[in-house]
Amino acid sequence: MLVKEIMKTEVVTVSPLATVREAMAVMSKHKVKSLVVERRDDSDAYGLLTYTAILRTIVAEEGDIDLINVYDVCSKPVITVPPGMDVRYVARLMAKNRLGRLVVLESGNMVGIITMNDIVGEVLAMADRAHVKDPA
Repeated sequence: MLVKEIMKTEVVTVSPLATVREAMAVMSKHKVKSLVVERRDDSDAYGLLTYTAILRTIVAEEGDIDLINVYDVCSKPVITVPPGMDVRYVARLMAKNRLGRLVVLESGNMVGIITMNDIVGEVLAMADRAHVKDPA
């Protein structure tokens, strides 16, 4: 199974210049746990903003998140994978590095995102389909 078969192609992004509060509003609106931080230009890297990074920021700044920009707290550069990569290798990479999500790049452009939940969900769905075929 390849990344492109299970990745999400609708990725919610945020400007690196947005405040953390604005990013939280985007996360809430789209019901997502992370945002891909857009590149400032073609030579820049994508970033990733997660609930964990926001929580650390809230604690460190004692709740004052209106003056902090996303680029100050996001993980950057993100680890990326190509859409044609085998999901087994992606799962190993994620487990080894304790990552919950990776950005999918093709020719330097973001085409999707893959999460550990996507992989586990597909493995469980495959097991369910196999069980239905052969109920024993």
